[in-house]
This record gives sequence, C-alpha cells and structure tokens, in this order.
Amino acid sequence: MLEILLDRTTVIGLAIVGGVFSMLATWCQSQGKLSEKSIFMLNRTAYVFMGISIVLFISAGFYAGWQ
Repeated sequence: MLEILLDRTTVIGLAIVGGVFSMLATWCQSQGKLSEKSIFMLNRTAYVFMGISIVLFISAGFYAGWQ
C-alpha cells in the first residue's frame, strides 16, 4: 500500500488533478459560472490535492533514502 501511495504516477496524478481543479476555479470565476463560496471550495480542494502530492513527493524521497 505504501509503495502505491509513494509511486511516481500517483504523486504526479494528484498534482495534475489539483492543477485542473485550480484552473477550473479560475475559469469559473472569470466567466461568473459559480458563486464565490463554490469557487473558494474548488480552490481549497485544488490546494488539498496539490498539498497531498507535495507531502507524498517528500515522503517518497525520504523512503527511497532509507532503503
């Protein structure tokens, strides 16, 4: 299970999903498609995905160094 979480594909995939959510929030805000609260939540979701990706990236580096 740990190897799956620290896998390069997983880390990159989470970063991409976060980036897509962030771009979607920016686009919705510029087009007036969502309320401010919804845009805020979409941005927060984007940062959560990107944050998890960063933590897993750092953890993968430490894990590789200990093996």
